[in-house]
Amino acid sequence: MDKRTCTALAATLAAALILGTAGCSGGQKSGGARGKNLATANNGKVIGGTPQKGGTLTVLSNTDFTHLDPARNWVMSDMNFGTRLLYRTLVSYKAAPGTAGGELVPDLATDLGTSSNGAKTWTFHLKAGVKYEDGTPVTAQDVKYNVERSFSPDLPGGADYAARYLKGAKGYQGPAKGKHLDSIRTPDDRTIVFELRRPFAEFPNVTVMPTFAPVPKAKDKGPRYDNRPFSSGPYKIETYQRNKKIVLVRNPHWDPKTDSVRKAYPDKLVMVMGLRPNQIDDRMIASQGADASTVPWYALRPESGVKVLPKADVRKRLLAESTNCTDMVQMHTGRAPFSDVKVRQAVQYALDKEVVTTSSGGPAFNDASTAYMPASLFDGKQPDTLKIPVTGNVDKAKQLLKQAGKPGGFSTKMTVSNGDKGRAEAIQQSLAKAGIKVTIETVDPSAFYATIGDTKNRTDLVYTGWCPDYPSGSTFLPFVFDGRFIKEKGNSGNHSLFRDKATMQRMDEIAAMTDAGKAGAAWRKLDGEILAKAPAVPVLVRRWPLVVGTNIAGAYGQTSFGGQLDYASVGLKNPAKSKG
Repeated sequence: MDKRTCTALAATLAAALILGTAGCSGGQKSGGARGKNLATANNGKVIGGTPQKGGTLTVLSNTDFTHLDPARNWVMSDMNFGTRLLYRTLVSYKAAPGTAGGELVPDLATDLGTSSNGAKTWTFHLKAGVKYEDGTPVTAQDVKYNVERSFSPDLPGGADYAARYLKGAKGYQGPAKGKHLDSIRTPDDRTIVFELRRPFAEFPNVTVMPTFAPVPKAKDKGPRYDNRPFSSGPYKIETYQRNKKIVLVRNPHWDPKTDSVRKAYPDKLVMVMGLRPNQIDDRMIASQGADASTVPWYALRPESGVKVLPKADVRKRLLAESTNCTDMVQMHTGRAPFSDVKVRQAVQYALDKEVVTTSSGGPAFNDASTAYMPASLFDGKQPDTLKIPVTGNVDKAKQLLKQAGKPGGFSTKMTVSNGDKGRAEAIQQSLAKAGIKVTIETVDPSAFYATIGDTKNRTDLVYTGWCPDYPSGSTFLPFVFDGRFIKEKGNSGNHSLFRDKATMQRMDEIAAMTDAGKAGAAWRKLDGEILAKAPAVPVLVRRWPLVVGTNIAGAYGQTSFGGQLDYASVGLKNPAKSKG
């Protein structure tokens, strides 16, 4: 049945309800249909007013964290949880809805840093009075130590900005054997100086990463630190049972006078893990009893949209900010048959993005993607350089496969997170029409990045995405397509294992530009050039739909954390009604 015509399919009905219209899509792109988007009515707003101090905020989750160790924490939701609740970074994002949530503000530091030596040297001074959960002071040496430990081979997965920019970082393996980076100096307990290998005007943006949170050497337990990070934030871990529950209570030594970001309204935060996604959705929609004081950790399932959007009272509790992240099918370019650009281009043409978008909840919760970088890095609208129909072009895909010596197609495997199984099946369905037979392998979200980051043992295809850490192409394209930072274990971003010399040379040239406007234009042009070489297929940019409980206040999607709730500000209308 042609999905571009009126049908009785539930997915099409859901899309019509989402858009506030019963009209046909008429073959338009998924992001371009008519009508008001009911899902986004609360975006940029605060739901529930200002919270009252106290009570227990409960979070329902289907999964555990990937990592909480700040040296390893580089997943949007996990970074939000860690840096808003458990530890502070040199610089942070303002706690505010909408575009204001992208504003940089000092956190541990007194300001946004001072540059010298042509932006190759950056100096930060720490605030006085910032303490850990045991009352000891946070020092500059603790920040230096965590940056250094992020280089340790036994602590994979974290942001690698330090490895990319710090002078003398090549080959460094962390502080375990008493070796330290000379490019990080701490003249005193409240001053830290970073020496970069080249000018980098965007360095303050980098220091929002958990890598730039403090870890006292005496508390470091290597990989086990993941289970119990030592708090410099408003909460500390009371108990943490992996895949079951984490309980946070107040850090009595956190001083709000030193912290303009975190409001810390609840007395306690409890995350219950291992629940079924449909169970979470239904509980949040019903908002009965203790669930009124509850928020979901993961986004609303696409199939639950039809339970939310027709109901005005539930829609009032719905947020659906853009994740600002591009979902992609990344192909192993170092392995046949995907070492052949014709095969990769065949996948580009075979993929029906409209089917995938529909499987993800329709056009209110997703936009089909025509570029790698999200629209925010293209002044609000992605270009369409390849002009491939949103429904794909199977005939062109078959022609490319024939040119590649694969006239009958081939078989391959794709790894996806459990939550992306529906999207994967839509991809499987569309590629099969061109003769590309895909076997899907699902992995629990908490183990997903470790699985696809094992470059020797992973499948040829992976379905994943990338989010810019701040509004610059320098935090997107180099991380997804620079082959010089591929790791055998704990590999991040470049899951196509793309090693293209011309691309890497151009990245270096753009990174050396001192004019931000010219650099931005160059990144946008490079996006199209890489797209033509087809290491990955951009699929869609999702929204992050969340339905919160009726007793929740201060709720908004934080755009800098992929649309997830801002845990710096969320709390309860009436703390006495909460339980736990």
